[in-house]
Amino acid sequence: MAGLSITINADFKPVADFLRRLETEPQDLTSPMDEIGQYLVQANQRRMYQGVGPDGQAWEPSVRAKNEGGKTLIDSGGLRDSLTQIPGPDSVEVGTNKVYAAIHQFGGTITAKNAPYLMFIVGGQFVKTKSVTIPARPFVGIADEDHNEILNILQDFIIDLGVAN
Repeated sequence: MAGLSITINADFKPVADFLRRLETEPQDLTSPMDEIGQYLVQANQRRMYQGVGPDGQAWEPSVRAKNEGGKTLIDSGGLRDSLTQIPGPDSVEVGTNKVYAAIHQFGGTITAKNAPYLMFIVGGQFVKTKSVTIPARPFVGIADEDHNEILNILQDFIIDLGVAN
């Protein structure tokens, strides 16, 4: 044969053995789940500051932000700063313990129950109303760009696991 010829022989048995071991011996993924959780908390906080949801859609500005300035869902920073994560051996939970978080994530209507009106201060003025509808402003979730980082974290863990064993 004229020209150039290259022959590559590879032994994939160690790789196959490693993959079989991963399949039959459950691994404790707490360490990469913790890293994923930390990443997701920071990513969600960054998007909150940008005023966009995990889907990349900008939120409708809040009445407070329109009238007083500032950013929607970030007044004192309490909601943003309350985001946390709890890693486990095969999952990670990312969220907040703030009771008002759900109305912002999913939207809904708040109606006066213990008084004839709800009262708010908007633009330095008291406002009273029987109900307020809050649009959904999803602030916790996984964006498309987060998937690559999650896969990278898991890939690094698998590589390190293979090298260590």
